[in-house]
Order: sequence, then structure tokens, then C-alpha cells
Amino acid sequence: MNARTRIKICGLTREADVDAAVAAGVDALGFVLYEKSPRHVSIDRAAELAARLPPFVTPVLLFVNETARRIGEACAAIPGATLQLHGDESPSQCLAASQGGKYPYLRVARIPTGPSAQQFDLVKYALDYSGAQAILLDAQFDGYGGSGQTFHWSLLPPNVNAHLVLSGGLSAANVGDGILQLRPRCLSLAVDVSSGVEYSGPGNKGLKDPEKIHQFVAAVRAAEQA
Repeated sequence: MNARTRIKICGLTREADVDAAVAAGVDALGFVLYEKSPRHVSIDRAAELAARLPPFVTPVLLFVNETARRIGEACAAIPGATLQLHGDESPSQCLAASQGGKYPYLRVARIPTGPSAQQFDLVKYALDYSGAQAILLDAQFDGYGGSGQTFHWSLLPPNVNAHLVLSGGLSAANVGDGILQLRPRCLSLAVDVSSGVEYSGPGNKGLKDPEKIHQFVAAVRAAEQA
């Protein structure tokens, strides 16, 4: 039986983009609460945007090395949110951030680009962060909050006992290949896109293109039938 691939769009900053993503049928929307990101929004702004979500569409709050106190403030303002911990958080820090498991969280694994991706022990990483709802795979780069780069998916382990979320440089053109390569390797697979559904050109980070959103969703659904 072909498994359904859940879809998250990250880096939402505008009401129109939230509405377009919901209309396209995505499962989760990400709001970046990391101040150094060009897609950063405040807790209050994230709460305004998340208030537009209908039932069964999950808000996801992205943090980088944030204090448990501020994470708690954000979760209080945005009920039902999942955390995305995108920094250097240890397993114990992740547990503290989730208030002992009260809030579900995704732990980001920063996969090296190039052949060295094969040296990343994803099996051990998933075991170390077994409290996470899923492990989100992103390319390693000099910075935090989403790379917009791909890594060599084929070099990942053939069997990982975890739910995985594929991220990093995805678009309608390549997401199908990523799904076909990683879906057999894990308990379930979701995908996460940000820059791949934005308008082209400088100054458009955080500004989503409704047509690209629909193309991305269509590409995911097509891969499910392969």
C-alpha cells in the first residue's frame, strides 16, 4: 500500500500565503521564531497567522538554541503547536524545551553535503533523540534555520527506525525523487519546503508563490502513486 506523504510548508509570513497553503491541502505550516532568519516572525505575529488555520492543520514553531521559557511562551500563545528544534540542542535540552514531553517536537539532523553524508550516523542520531516525534533532515551549512540546499539522499542508511521529514532544497522538480529514495528507509516520510515555493529573485524570502505551492503538492501526490 502506498503511504501518504505529509507536507509542511515553512517560513510563512503573510496571511495570503497561509490561506494558499491551506487551500492546497498541506498538513502543517512552519513559523520561524529565530531572529536571525530572513523569514523571522514574532510570537504575536505567528499567533495571528496560526489563528487562520482550520482543524487538522498543525502550526510548527521553529527555534534555534532557544530558552525553555520563551518556547513555553510561544506554545501558550499558539495552542496545538509542534516544536522544530533546529540548533545544537542536546536530548535533555529537547526534553526541557518540550516541557517533559508536553509539546511534540521535531529534531533537526544537519546532514553534511557531498560524499561525507555517508559518515553521518542517522541510526544513532534517531536513537539519541528517540523522544522526538520525527527527525527532520536538512543539509549542513554555516548557519541555522534552514539551508535551502540538498544533500545526497542516496547515502543515508537503508533502514532507520524513525519517522523522517525530508527538507533542504526541495522543489516540485526534485521532491518526487526524494520521496522515492527515502520512503522505503523509515517508518514514515514527510516533506518540508520553504524557498522552493517562493517567488524567484532577491527580496522574496518568505513570500510564497501559490502556483509553486500547488505544483509542489501535485508532485508529492504523483510520487505517492509511483
